Amino acid sequence: MFNQLKEYCKKDICPFHMPGHKRNIDLLGNDLPYEYDITEINGFDYLHSPDGIIKNVQEKAKKIYNCEHSFMLVNGSTCGVLAAIRSITDYGDKVLVARNCHKSVYNAIELNGLDAVYILPEYNGEFNIHTVINPDSVRIALENNPDIKAVILTSPTYEGFVSDIQKIAETAHSHNIPLFVDEAHGAHFGLSDFFPPDALSCGADIAVLGLHKTLPALTQCALLNVKSNLINIPKLKEQLSIFETSSPSYILMSSIDKCLSFITEQGEKLFSDYYNNLKYFYKTTDSLKNLKVYRNFSNFDIGKIVISILNTNINGTSLSEILRNDYNIEVEMAYDSYVIAMTSICDTKKSFERLSCALSAIDDNINSDKKNELNTLPLSIPTKALSISETKKLSGETVGLINSNGRIALEYIFAYPPGIPIIVPGEVIDEAVIEEIINLQKADIGLKTATGPLKKGIYVLK
Repeated sequence: MFNQLKEYCKKDICPFHMPGHKRNIDLLGNDLPYEYDITEINGFDYLHSPDGIIKNVQEKAKKIYNCEHSFMLVNGSTCGVLAAIRSITDYGDKVLVARNCHKSVYNAIELNGLDAVYILPEYNGEFNIHTVINPDSVRIALENNPDIKAVILTSPTYEGFVSDIQKIAETAHSHNIPLFVDEAHGAHFGLSDFFPPDALSCGADIAVLGLHKTLPALTQCALLNVKSNLINIPKLKEQLSIFETSSPSYILMSSIDKCLSFITEQGEKLFSDYYNNLKYFYKTTDSLKNLKVYRNFSNFDIGKIVISILNTNINGTSLSEILRNDYNIEVEMAYDSYVIAMTSICDTKKSFERLSCALSAIDDNINSDKKNELNTLPLSIPTKALSISETKKLSGETVGLINSNGRIALEYIFAYPPGIPIIVPGEVIDEAVIEEIINLQKADIGLKTATGPLKKGIYVLK
């Protein structure tokens, strides 16, 4: 696709069509790729019914990921999450949902009026971190709720934990229901034996992959892959046409094409180099005295570097600020008790050396005698009084955090990233929720709502 764009730009064609910049780089300059930004003109196919160059890219993706259908997404993984969940459910269905799913899953629940039954991920107290979904939790939930129509979970998690998709898929299929996996952070899975297998190869029916998260693609580039006879493909295509733009960016679609070609042509060497760089990093940080790098690589993506500060006198936000201000290193996310450094095949050995040296220097200069007092709690499932969709018809009021105990929330509260709700509209705010919000605020974690930052009060049912 990118080659077609380059050839097209060489032609002296007068563009009496969108976009409005008309590819006039003489006027606008070439700081942005205006010359490659076209619309769905003759010869450049149609995203929602492809039979030309777009179809060819999707066929390439099918071959690389060994799936039956692959759809390009230029509205990010979120678009795929919304379309996938809408395609595997009918309005009002009951679904089994991992509580640590991204907020886009909750938006899909709201839009389709779904009745969500939640299950909690396991918890690692040593790192104060949530890990995998236990297959037994899925089995028990399905046995107790035989009317569940789909299973929805995230794997790998934002922190890199990989659930046993094979066992979970077998359990879901024994009830003749599909498994959707938000695999946004696992687009590199299945492309190298150095990393876990991808969800579809383990039995999942449909999965969304965020190419831009761990592979060389522009932001918003993603794929929605299917490998199952439980997925209604015409219904899925209809939902994609609802949630994905009808004017897709050819720059983004070309980025997907280039990313897939890049992996095909150079992936073997790049993944080998990447793995060796990661091995170097983990070896050189093994002797840290105060900071601790997560290194239990069973059911884990080693490309996610999780650094705990639980044995120090600083919090995750402080560590991220030290790395930023003193070493010019920007990490992916800072939470109360850890930070995440996100890596990919495009990171150089020099980058890993720089991070390793910075952590060693910080480790030597932080105080472990007086450890921080973090009191954050594992995820909980508050009591549900109303469905998410039911709350949208109701009026509310804003009350102070302390006065919200026992009230029904009418808004989400979450830390972003990663965008996992602490409280969901329709749930009863309890002491555990209030305590968690207070603890996160003490750790300088900026909490958000769907309408902006969490301020002094919570919007609750009158």
